[in-house]
Amino acid sequence: MSGSRSKARKRAVDFLYEADLRETDAVTLMSDRIGGPETPPVPDYTIILVEGVTENRERIDELLTQHIEGWTLSRMPVVDRAVLRLGLYELLWCPKGDVPPVVAVDEAVELARALSTDDSPRFVNGVLGRLAGIRDRLRKTLPKQEETPVD
Repeated sequence: MSGSRSKARKRAVDFLYEADLRETDAVTLMSDRIGGPETPPVPDYTIILVEGVTENRERIDELLTQHIEGWTLSRMPVVDRAVLRLGLYELLWCPKGDVPPVVAVDEAVELARALSTDDSPRFVNGVLGRLAGIRDRLRKTLPKQEETPVD
């Protein structure tokens, strides 16, 4: 995994994963870590992702629940849940055109490949691929909000 965005995604998944395991808020967890002596600097894109997933988590989880086949969110590996949440956030909430759907899906698949089980990349690709196919329709159902520019 190379590139600043890829590294930022990995850091975001780390925060989302740990918060899920601890049953705590990911933004609070991240905020508590920022500036700590043992915590390397957190990229701006990581902050955008963690805040965005947290803010939209209820809707993200609803959509994932509707589109995962043969699984429930609570039954899947925690890291897969974090990767799917991040991938879906990038698909639907990042400014239009900022993260092309193929990039959001490919990056999530690479995270699953690096961090989870042998079956996870195929699973993540299937779920996010289905959602990417109906992305424009889903985006129309989201409440209008000010888009956060991403550098």
